[in-house]
Amino acid sequence: MLIALLVPLALASVLFTVVLLRSAIAKRAKPSAEGMALGAITNFFDTLGIGSFAPTMAWFKFRKLVPDRLIPSTMLVGHSLPSIQQAFIFLILLGLLVDPVLIVGCAFSLMLGGLVGAPLVARTRVWMIQLIVAVALLIAATLYTMSNLEIMPPGGTANSLPVNLTIIAIAVNFVLGILLNFGIGHYAPSLVMLSLMGLDPRLAFPVMATGGALTIAGAGTRHVLIGHLDLRVAMGIVIGGIPAVFVAAFIVKEMPLEALRWLVAAVVLYAAGVMLHAALRGRRGERAHTVLAVDAAE
Repeated sequence: MLIALLVPLALASVLFTVVLLRSAIAKRAKPSAEGMALGAITNFFDTLGIGSFAPTMAWFKFRKLVPDRLIPSTMLVGHSLPSIQQAFIFLILLGLLVDPVLIVGCAFSLMLGGLVGAPLVARTRVWMIQLIVAVALLIAATLYTMSNLEIMPPGGTANSLPVNLTIIAIAVNFVLGILLNFGIGHYAPSLVMLSLMGLDPRLAFPVMATGGALTIAGAGTRHVLIGHLDLRVAMGIVIGGIPAVFVAAFIVKEMPLEALRWLVAAVVLYAAGVMLHAALRGRRGERAHTVLAVDAAE
């Protein structure tokens, strides 16, 4: 069963790598040095349980490194290969302990949602993307706070779920796959959901990592082919993130993260406010433009 999961991951990573490299060579996209540093830091702490999406979005916004419209797709592509690495690690360490139906069902459902959602980002208005990202950041800040206050669901001890809960988990993962394209990470919502259903929280990681890796590889490939991203920054995150995952997983392994979570929560909350302000301003500007267009037509 483990081989049956690792083979699709390997194929997905090879396909994604080929598409990414071909696009980078064709566009002469030189990896961004700032992107490499960002990828190393965020993926290091992501492997230790902090998460990479919210800090990456916050940094993009603070530094104006990527236009708001391109934030979700650039981030998704950038964290692709490091996420696949994490999936390999979690599957090898814990994969055999989890119900294979749950892993496979959630993984492929998340990937299908990711493929469906990938083209939607390119067609979505800027202010709507800003609003969605702001909400994602607010959710992330809330979950960081809950984790530090130790009020996250404690979880159970099960390594599988009843059939009805497995079906619900698979369905929810499809929705999370769509939202992943807009920068809403699926790790925290999945961990909360699976813990409430009674799954051992440790065993949720191979479920989440496998789905995330397949989804990011699939949706990331579509984003690269569509070309709606900052390829230089994405390449930098990939290059910086790959060694950082190995260092975190096999050398550091664990470290006290509570203070860092509080810092990240504060930064992410501020970034959410900035993004929300930009979304509301963009929405007002769109309404004013519509009114002027109607007046001119009359």
